[in-house]
Amino acid sequence: MNDLPTKYNFKEIDAKWADRWVKDNVFNAKADTKKAPYVITIPPPNVTGILHMGHALNNTLQDIIVRYKRMKGDEACWMVGTDHAGIATQNVVEKKLAQENKTRHDVGREEFLKEVWDWKEHHGSTIIRQLKALGASCDWPRERFTMDEGYSEAVKKVFIELYKKDLIYQGERIINWCPRCNTALSDEEAEHQEHQGTLTHIRYPFKDNPTKHVIVATTRPETMLGDTAVAVNPEDKRYKDCIGQTLILPLMNREIKIIADDFVDPEFGTGAVKVTPAHDPNDFGMGQRHNLEFINVMHEDGRINNNGGAFSGLDRFEARKKVVEKLKEDGFFEKVEDHTHAVGHCYRCDDIIEPYLSKQWFVKMEPLAGPAIDAVKTGKIKFHPARWEKTYMNWMENIRDWCISRQIWWGHRIPVWYDAEGNIFVAHDEDEAKAQAKEKHGKDVALRQDEDVLDTWFSSWLWPFATFGWPEKTDDLKTFYPGHALFTAPEIIFFWVARMIMAGYEFMGDLPFKDVYIHGTVRDAKGRKMSKSLGNSIDPLDIIEKYGADALRFSLIINSGQDLYISEEKFEIGRNFANKIWNASRLVMMNTEGVDTSTSLSDIAQNDLDLPDKWIISSLNTTIDKVSTAIESYRYSEAESLIYDFFWKNFCDWYLEIIKNRWDDPTTKQVARKVLEESLRIMHPFLPFVTEEVWQHLKEGNTLLCVDAWPQSNAKLIDQKIETEMATIFELIGSIRNIRAEWNIKPGEKIDCYVSTEEDKALLENNADLITSLARLGSITIEDKLSQTKNVASTVVGPIKCAIPLGDVIDVDKEKKRIEKQIADHTKQRTGIEKRLSNENFVAKAPADVIDKDKEKLKGLIDKIEKMQEVVNALKP
Repeated sequence: MNDLPTKYNFKEIDAKWADRWVKDNVFNAKADTKKAPYVITIPPPNVTGILHMGHALNNTLQDIIVRYKRMKGDEACWMVGTDHAGIATQNVVEKKLAQENKTRHDVGREEFLKEVWDWKEHHGSTIIRQLKALGASCDWPRERFTMDEGYSEAVKKVFIELYKKDLIYQGERIINWCPRCNTALSDEEAEHQEHQGTLTHIRYPFKDNPTKHVIVATTRPETMLGDTAVAVNPEDKRYKDCIGQTLILPLMNREIKIIADDFVDPEFGTGAVKVTPAHDPNDFGMGQRHNLEFINVMHEDGRINNNGGAFSGLDRFEARKKVVEKLKEDGFFEKVEDHTHAVGHCYRCDDIIEPYLSKQWFVKMEPLAGPAIDAVKTGKIKFHPARWEKTYMNWMENIRDWCISRQIWWGHRIPVWYDAEGNIFVAHDEDEAKAQAKEKHGKDVALRQDEDVLDTWFSSWLWPFATFGWPEKTDDLKTFYPGHALFTAPEIIFFWVARMIMAGYEFMGDLPFKDVYIHGTVRDAKGRKMSKSLGNSIDPLDIIEKYGADALRFSLIINSGQDLYISEEKFEIGRNFANKIWNASRLVMMNTEGVDTSTSLSDIAQNDLDLPDKWIISSLNTTIDKVSTAIESYRYSEAESLIYDFFWKNFCDWYLEIIKNRWDDPTTKQVARKVLEESLRIMHPFLPFVTEEVWQHLKEGNTLLCVDAWPQSNAKLIDQKIETEMATIFELIGSIRNIRAEWNIKPGEKIDCYVSTEEDKALLENNADLITSLARLGSITIEDKLSQTKNVASTVVGPIKCAIPLGDVIDVDKEKKRIEKQIADHTKQRTGIEKRLSNENFVAKAPADVIDKDKEKLKGLIDKIEKMQEVVNALKP
C-alpha cells in the first residue's frame, strides 16, 4: 500500500474516488449534530443541463470551501438538486416531438407532461453525474428537484400566502412576450442587446387639413397599426395650438387625437410621439392616464391579427417591411435613419421579445424588498467583491412588480380556479377550490384551473429553505437554515440572489445566507465570452478526459480573477501540478518507508534541526496560516498560488533537492514525510482526487483524507528570520544558475564564485556547502571586498555581491562575438516590429490581439537586447 505506481493514472483514480466517496456516503451531513453547521446551497442546474465551464468554475469554488469546512470539523452540508427549468425543458421536448411531426397541442397537455417526465427520468440526471465526476462533495442523499412533491407543496403555499396578503394580483399589463416560446417573461428574462436598426419618420395628416401633418418617428413601424393617439409635451410651444386636434392614422384611416403628456421629451426627434398603448410600456401608461383605446394588433406568435387590416396574417418583421412600402406608396413616408438601440431578447431562445398587452399574474415586490435592502445596507449580508452591492441596491431600490405567469405546460401550475362568472378561487387543490366556490354560491359549481404555470424562478427563490422541508418544521430546517454562503454568477443577482433574500425574510424571518460570492465569467484567450455561436467554447468534460478533474479544477481557480481568460493549454498547469504531487509523493514514500508518522512536527522541531529543516517546517506553517485566511476570505486563486509556490518551489525544487543525499538521516525522513502529509491536507480541497489517492498509500488505507482534519498552523514553528535567510540563499543560487545559463556554461563545468557582504557573512559561511552543491560550484570564496573584477559575470542579491570569473570556463572573444550576433538578430526583429507598429494603416486594420502580441514581443526584445548588451560590456579585452 505504501508504494505508489510509477505513472499517475488520473482516469482510473478519478473514477475510483468519484464512486467511492458517494458509496461511502461521506458527504452526508447529520441534522442531530453537535458540530457547528456550515451550509451552502448549490445554484440548481437546469435538469436539461450539461456541465459547461461556468458550472465547473462555480462548483469548484463551492467544493473548495465545503471540503475545507468539513476538514475544519464543521457539519458541512452542500445542498444539491436540479431545477425543472420550465421554458428550457419544454423546448427540448417540443423539439423531440417536432422530429415526429407533432406539436404539444397535438398530443394534449396530460400526454405532453408524461413525455416531459419521461425525458427527465432518462436524461435529467446527466448534470448530476457530471458534478460527481468533477469531485463535487455535495450532500447527495438530500438531492432535491424543484418539482418533487414536497417542494411543489411549498410553492403552492407561498403563492397562497402572498395572495392572501394582497401581494399577488392578476392584471392586464404590458409584459415581455416571446413569440417563439409563446409565453410572458419577466423584465430580467428579457436580455437587452444592441441592435443596428432604423428610425422611420411618418407623416400623420390633420383631419381638417390633410395638407398639413405631424411627423413622428418609430423603430417598429408595424405597431403604428395600433396607434390611438399622438402625444406632445404640454410645454412645447410648437404644438401648443395642436393639442386636442384630430389626426388621421395613415394606412388605417382611423381618427386619433393629439394629447399632451409630461412624459414626452420635446428634445427627442420632432417632439411628437405615436402612442400605441397595447404595444409599449410607456404608451401603456399614457393610455391609462388619457383613457385611450387599447388596440392589440398582434397574435401571440408574432403575426399581425385582424386589427391590422390589410396586413393581417403577416409575420411582424414582414409586416414592418410592407408597412414602410405602403407608407411610401401613399405619401406618408418622410425619411428613414440608421439608429442603434437596445432590443430585448428571450433569455432562452434568443428571439426578439415583443412588448405585449396581456392578462398575467404579478407579485408586488416593493413591500418584500425592504428587509432585503436593509440586510445589505447594514452588512448582515455581504457581497464579495463588494462592488456588486451597488448593482444589487440599484435594482432593489427601483424594483418593479414581477410577472410570474408563463404560458407553457411544464412547471408548477398556478393554484387558481375560476367559475363560469370568472370569480377566482385560490387553493391548494381542486377540492379546496370547490369548497370555496360552494360556500360562495351555496351549491356545487363547475370550475376550471388556470392554464398557466409559474415562472421557474418562483420555485427557485425558495431553494434555501424549501430544500430542507419547509413549510414543515423539520430537523433539517432547524439545523441548516440559515445558510452561510452563496456562490453564483453576476447575471442572476436579480433573477435569484435578490429574490432568495426577500423570500428568506418573508417566509423564514431571517436571511438565507451571510455571504454572496460573485465569480467572474469564463472567457477565451481573446477576452470573448465563451459561446457555441462563436465556436470558442471549451468542453470541461473534454478537459477532464484529457487532463483529469484535478487539472480542470486547479487550472480554473489559479487563473481566476474578475474574469477568467482560458485556452486549452492553460489546463496543463493543473495537469503538471497533479503529476508533480504524484512524483514527489512517490519519491518521499520510497525513501521514508517504516518512518514513525505519529510524531508531530512540533515534537520533531525539538530536535537539533539544521537550517533547511527548520525552514521547510516554518514555511509549511506560514503557508497553512495564509491558505486558511485566503479560503475564509474567498480569495481562492491566492490560496492556490500559495499552495503551488510552497509545494512545487519550496518543497520539491528546494527542500527535496537539498536532502537528496540525506535520506539515511532519520530526522530528515520524519520531516519530509510529515511535511508531505500536511501538504496533502491543504491541497485536498483544490485537488481532491490525486491527494486522496496518495493519502491512502501514505496512511495504508486507514482513513479518508476528505474527512480528516485540516492542519493547524503552529505559530511557535514559524521563524520569519529563517525564512528570510533561506530566501536570500535561494536567490543567490538562482542568480548563479542564471549566470551559467546566460554564459552558456555547461552543466558539468565547475565554476568558482567570489562573494562579499557586510551583513550576512555568517549566513554565507554556515551554508557555503549548500550553496556550492546546489549552484554546482568548484569553490566559494567569502571576502570583505570582491577581489575579482575583470572578465567576471556579476550579480547582486540584497547586500551580497557575487562575481564569477569567466576566463577559465569560456572563450571570452568567441562568446562576445556570439552574443553580439544575437544582439544584431534581435535588433533586426525589433526594427521590423517598430516599423509595423508605426504604420497607421496596419494599426487601423490589424486585429487588437495581433497588435497586443506585437507590442508584447517588442517589449521582450528591448529587455533582451539591453541585458545582452550588459553581458557584452562585462567582457573586457
